Amino acid sequence: MHGQRLDGKVALITGATGGIGAATARVFAREGARLVLTDVHERTLTALAREVEEESGAEVVSACLDVSSAQQWDRVMTTVRERFGTLDVLANLAGILDWPGIEDTREEAWNRVIDVNQKGTWLGMKAAMPLLRATGNASVINISSVLGIVGSGAAAAYQASKGAVRLLSKTAAVEYARQGVRVNSVHPGVIATPMIQDLLDEQGDQQPDIVRTPMRRAGRADEVASAMLFLAGDESSFVTGTELVVDGGLTAH
Repeated sequence: MHGQRLDGKVALITGATGGIGAATARVFAREGARLVLTDVHERTLTALAREVEEESGAEVVSACLDVSSAQQWDRVMTTVRERFGTLDVLANLAGILDWPGIEDTREEAWNRVIDVNQKGTWLGMKAAMPLLRATGNASVINISSVLGIVGSGAAAAYQASKGAVRLLSKTAAVEYARQGVRVNSVHPGVIATPMIQDLLDEQGDQQPDIVRTPMRRAGRADEVASAMLFLAGDESSFVTGTELVVDGGLTAH
């Protein structure tokens, strides 16, 4: 028997076709949320929305969205207003990864990572905030990373963007604390998702970050989705401006 921890809430999830995005969509739907799922991969998105709807019976709307475009955000928010008239949860999960360090990162790659991961998170909050504030009890969840907390010696653009998401979330939390909107960031460690699956397949349990993880394994997307659920619902009503780290202990030492 499933609970209904998000009963009646409307949640918008970006990057919904990614490993963590899809797992979060399924958990939110199972817990009673009505969903707006967005991504740039339209065909995969449509299929996911259909699957989630059939599995859970939840009301699911899908909309193609490049999170780095203010115009596309405005279009999606018009859809939310027309379909639901309200928004309770914004989960900014869209993100891209680029591995090179400082000298090997190409300028166009840097700009794209910052556009999606950092600017996209800001644009999402900017576009959604009028509806979120109107509910008086809303939650924003921004996806960062353990690489938004500690350095790795690589992935310069990704690390810069994820560090920015962490502080952007904190300042938004302070700005909206008395306006009924909580803002938190989630920081996954090594999670077995399509984004890094090639790396995990190649290196297995000897992948350096897994070796450094006290639990000595990669996390699962549904383990991150459970953290998302906590922050989305009313159980976290006094939690804002914080980082929820889901990393098997990677950043504990």
